Amino acid sequence: MFFFNGQYIILIFAPGIAMKKIVVFTGAGMSAESGINTFRDSGGLWEQHKIEDVATPEAFRRDPDLVLNFYNQRRQQVLAASPNKAHIAIAQLEQKFEVHVITQNIDDLHERAGSTNVLHLHGEIRKSRSTVDPNLIYSIDGSALQMGERCERGSQLRPHIVWFGEAVPAMEEAEYITSLADIFLIIGTSLAVYPAANLVAFAKTSIPKYLVDPNAKPIPFIANLKIINEKAGTGIPLLVEKLLNDEH
Repeated sequence: MFFFNGQYIILIFAPGIAMKKIVVFTGAGMSAESGINTFRDSGGLWEQHKIEDVATPEAFRRDPDLVLNFYNQRRQQVLAASPNKAHIAIAQLEQKFEVHVITQNIDDLHERAGSTNVLHLHGEIRKSRSTVDPNLIYSIDGSALQMGERCERGSQLRPHIVWFGEAVPAMEEAEYITSLADIFLIIGTSLAVYPAANLVAFAKTSIPKYLVDPNAKPIPFIANLKIINEKAGTGIPLLVEKLLNDEH
């Protein structure tokens, strides 16, 4: 109620219909069809480099030039890639649902496909951050991050990537988002990389869950799980069409 032009006006708000929440958890298989090489599909090597040489804090301290050059190459690969049918289909879910994407991938293909709520567990290849203050994060203009590029506090910039042996700072937020899901999708991940693989444990047991991966096998401890043994680019558009047309 408020007073206007000499009289009291009463406002009545009709409650809206809340959109159901879909949480989409994606791994390397999601971007593989866009031509982005995955670590596991490369025999344990990324561009002929071992993990300990390019993807650990110790590697960066030992040989920062090598690490920066390695990620510059990966950044070029991401910039040259385009979202595939699965990325585009997930973005289309926002027509009917509140959609949250939680991804292990460091590329920006979900965003380029049109998804508006994307949480990157392992960092973002197109960003850099300070080596003294992890809260100082910058976009990278182009594909290269070089020695001598510094944050506002004078510290060398590093890739904004969660390296092996480092904590996953976004994990707590991801767990909370998952706990609110009405539908949970798992795409292109073997559920073998922890702590991210434990995320499914935070989804309510009663909600429908879908696992889309050509090599997926039944997982007895996950309730209400339907497995779709297809690549993301094939299985996801079909699943999205079903979800958009179903009455929920």
